[in-house]
Amino acid sequence: MVNLKKYNDVSKLFVIFLTFFFVASCSKQNYYVTKIEGKRIPITEKEIQVPQIENFIKPYREHINKDLDSVLAYCPETLDKSTGKWQTTIGNLMADVTLMRGNTVFQAREKKSIDICLLNSGGIRSILPKGNVTARTAFEIMPFENSLVVIALKGEQILEMVDYFIAEKKPHSLAGLTFTIGKNSLPKNILVQGKPVEKETIYYVGTNDYLSNGGDNMNFLKKGVQKFDLDYKLRNILIDYFKAVDTIPVINDVRITVE
Repeated sequence: MVNLKKYNDVSKLFVIFLTFFFVASCSKQNYYVTKIEGKRIPITEKEIQVPQIENFIKPYREHINKDLDSVLAYCPETLDKSTGKWQTTIGNLMADVTLMRGNTVFQAREKKSIDICLLNSGGIRSILPKGNVTARTAFEIMPFENSLVVIALKGEQILEMVDYFIAEKKPHSLAGLTFTIGKNSLPKNILVQGKPVEKETIYYVGTNDYLSNGGDNMNFLKKGVQKFDLDYKLRNILIDYFKAVDTIPVINDVRITVE
């Protein structure tokens, strides 16, 4: 006669062993992601809106839109970055305004003056249209969170800056520095604030934090002997300038000439 109790006990032990073996085997296996799938879900005005959420957001949206759309100044003609090969009307404005308003902070803090302003053309993301100018205009032109940085550079790096301009052939925003491109693309008459560049002299260059770290291959900016972060966003510089003027000037003076 079969001993059922003994048989059941052995069966239970066997099941426990198999379970432990299976768990132990699984725990040693490595799993890898072989495929990731996703899809874009566009958010449009046609999406179902929740009234409670809309009612909560509405006063904040209206307040922000009022601030963004309040008229600050007037622009007599459209300024954009396609008006010239070496410089543009909007680029000249950006550089001049940044140098001017940046100096109000830099002089107060450091008792020094910014000699040159250099900004990248790619950082200007929109035109400055003819007509009323608002804070929203500044957000469209300068949507990034870039801040103004001042770098102390030797004259030797200013010469590298000029060489960079000639090699790049892009209308980067420039103020405080003028030069002529002569034959064989060689620079001459390089002046900072109207005076010839001296290799060992220290010049203070205002730029944005992205370029100060060598962005857009402006590696000469990484050779500074000192750096000052003014904690002043370029967008806010524009907004403060718009608030301070009635009519925005169209700046056409020549900074880079070609023989």
